[in-house]
Amino acid sequence: MSDSAETTGTTPADALKHAMIEQLMGIIAAPDDEDVARAADAVVEELDALLRSEPEPVA
Repeated sequence: MSDSAETTGTTPADALKHAMIEQLMGIIAAPDDEDVARAADAVVEELDALLRSEPEPVA
């Protein structure tokens, strides 16, 4: 993660969630653009992998 993320207290998951929001806005703007869809899919896959690797919360 970049220095700016470390200094602002954002986590890698937070950064990916923000990126996903940006990608969803891109999909809304260009719903038929396959490149936009692929980029959004890549962010979803990365966020999914990151979240799956995190430990389970204690109940």
